[in-house]
Amino acid sequence: MEEEIIFLVKESPEGGFEASALGYPIFTEADTFEKLKGMVQDAVRCHFEETERPRLIRLHLVKEEVIPALKA
Repeated sequence: MEEEIIFLVKESPEGGFEASALGYPIFTEADTFEKLKGMVQDAVRCHFEETERPRLIRLHLVKEEVIPALKA
Protein backbone atom coordinates (compact mmCIF):
# COMPACT_ATOMS: atom_id res chain seq x y z
CA MET A 1 0.00 0.00 0.00
CA GLU A 2 1.29 3.41 -0.95
CA GLU A 3 1.44 6.01 1.82
CA GLU A 4 0.21 8.78 -0.47
CA ILE A 5 -1.08 9.43 -3.96
CA ILE A 6 -0.17 12.56 -5.91
CA PHE A 7 -2.52 14.41 -8.22
CA LEU A 8 -1.40 16.97 -10.77
CA VAL A 9 -3.98 19.77 -10.71
CA LYS A 10 -4.30 22.44 -13.37
CA GLU A 11 -6.85 25.00 -14.46
CA SER A 12 -9.10 23.67 -17.19
CA PRO A 13 -9.25 25.64 -20.47
CA GLU A 14 -13.05 25.48 -20.17
CA GLY A 15 -12.96 26.82 -16.59
CA GLY A 16 -12.62 25.03 -13.28
CA PHE A 17 -9.93 22.51 -12.44
CA GLU A 18 -8.70 19.11 -13.65
CA ALA A 19 -6.83 16.56 -11.54
CA SER A 20 -5.00 13.46 -12.72
CA ALA A 21 -3.18 10.96 -10.53
CA LEU A 22 0.47 10.24 -11.18
CA GLY A 23 0.93 6.54 -11.88
CA TYR A 24 -2.76 5.65 -11.75
CA PRO A 25 -5.59 5.99 -14.30
CA ILE A 26 -7.59 8.40 -12.13
CA PHE A 27 -8.95 11.68 -13.49
CA THR A 28 -11.58 14.08 -12.19
CA GLU A 29 -12.66 17.69 -12.59
CA ALA A 30 -14.76 20.32 -10.83
CA ASP A 31 -15.84 23.93 -11.13
CA THR A 32 -13.97 25.10 -8.00
CA PHE A 33 -10.84 24.02 -6.16
CA GLU A 34 -12.88 23.24 -3.04
CA LYS A 35 -15.23 20.95 -5.00
CA LEU A 36 -12.23 19.34 -6.67
CA LYS A 37 -10.91 18.21 -3.30
CA GLY A 38 -14.08 16.23 -2.66
CA MET A 39 -14.09 14.83 -6.19
CA VAL A 40 -10.48 13.63 -5.77
CA GLN A 41 -11.34 11.94 -2.47
CA ASP A 42 -14.32 10.19 -4.09
CA ALA A 43 -12.21 9.09 -7.07
CA VAL A 44 -9.55 7.59 -4.78
CA ARG A 45 -12.22 5.77 -2.73
CA CYS A 46 -13.71 4.33 -5.93
CA HIS A 47 -10.36 3.28 -7.41
CA PHE A 48 -8.85 1.50 -4.39
CA GLU A 49 -10.15 -1.17 -2.05
CA GLU A 50 -10.19 0.08 1.54
CA THR A 51 -7.17 -2.04 2.52
CA GLU A 52 -5.13 -0.75 -0.46
CA ARG A 53 -6.14 2.93 -0.30
CA PRO A 54 -3.34 5.50 0.31
CA ARG A 55 -3.64 7.38 3.59
CA LEU A 56 -2.83 10.78 2.07
CA ILE A 57 -3.70 12.63 -1.10
CA ARG A 58 -1.27 15.29 -2.27
CA LEU A 59 -2.55 17.91 -4.71
CA HIS A 60 0.19 19.52 -6.78
CA LEU A 61 -1.29 22.68 -8.30
CA VAL A 62 0.40 23.79 -11.50
CA LYS A 63 -0.28 27.26 -12.80
CA GLU A 64 0.77 27.84 -16.35
CA GLU A 65 1.51 31.40 -17.42
CA VAL A 66 3.09 32.67 -20.60
CA ILE A 67 5.13 35.87 -20.48
CA PRO A 68 7.34 37.61 -23.08
CA ALA A 69 11.03 36.68 -23.02
CA LEU A 70 12.17 40.28 -23.43
CA LYS A 71 10.94 43.50 -21.87
CA ALA A 72 9.53 46.00 -24.34
